[in-house]
Amino acid sequence: MAIVANTFTRYSAIGIREDLSNVIYNISPEETPFISNIGRESVKNTYYEWQTDALAAASASNASVEGDDISSFSAVTPTSRVGNYTQISTKNVIISGTLESVDKAGRRSELTYQLAKLGSELKRDMEAALLANQASVAGNTTTARRTAGLPAWLTSNTSFGSGGANPTVGSTPTAARTDGTQRAFTEALLKGVIQSVWTSGGTPKMLMVGPFNKVAASAFSGIATRYRDVPAGQQAQIIGAADVYVSDFGTVNIVPNRFQRDRDAFVADPDYASLAILRPIQQMELAKTGDAEKRLMLVEYGLKVNSQAAHGIVADLTTS
Repeated sequence: MAIVANTFTRYSAIGIREDLSNVIYNISPEETPFISNIGRESVKNTYYEWQTDALAAASASNASVEGDDISSFSAVTPTSRVGNYTQISTKNVIISGTLESVDKAGRRSELTYQLAKLGSELKRDMEAALLANQASVAGNTTTARRTAGLPAWLTSNTSFGSGGANPTVGSTPTAARTDGTQRAFTEALLKGVIQSVWTSGGTPKMLMVGPFNKVAASAFSGIATRYRDVPAGQQAQIIGAADVYVSDFGTVNIVPNRFQRDRDAFVADPDYASLAILRPIQQMELAKTGDAEKRLMLVEYGLKVNSQAAHGIVADLTTS
């Protein structure tokens, strides 16, 4: 249908006011399950250390003759001294004086808005670093320090694909885990690592997985049948996920994590890991050299794995 000639329309009009929402929509995820569940402690050096120990294996043959005298003594096993390095993560922003002064939609101060974003981004970076398959790096004047991530610590309760290998760990992890051939995440693999953690003395409490393997875990046959009471007069819900796995060695919460490698499934006890903080998240006002505001935001932190035997990993999982 054609319009009448000379109809004045919106396409020709001048001075139509814009319609710009005063809300800025941001769906970027901010949840950091690992940092949120583990402990937090302060450290006072870029290289921080702790000690680990273990009891001798139980012996059913420990029986002595009545009145026996002790002629020799058992050797004492010393504690193990391990450590990790802190890592500095930074974000920065520069905002012109004019932009800070003009009227803006969705925020009064551009500087304040950007600093809030940077704080959330730093927290996500920290989560990713603590779960990265990276060895510790002492650093120097040209190389940044790096904290060893969780995969680089785990050597006791591990399951990996063909060609995979545990990391090299001395007083600190000096080499990352070797990735192997990827395979599907199965309940049998999970059960094996949970049992290994429990046998080592740990109490597995959390299964942390990426999005693809969260779906795979929900399909395990052992948790495929789920029931929920439906009150009279209400619609029933369709349940397509599992959030708790009841194993032979305790209840394990299944937690999806967007910032870990999807090929890794961690069986963790949060009581035996901590976020070590040398300098908490802070912002610094940098020297003003012109008509702009400059800010640096930084945090210096590391991972402390109190006892690697309290955790486990099902590695080399398929991700698609």
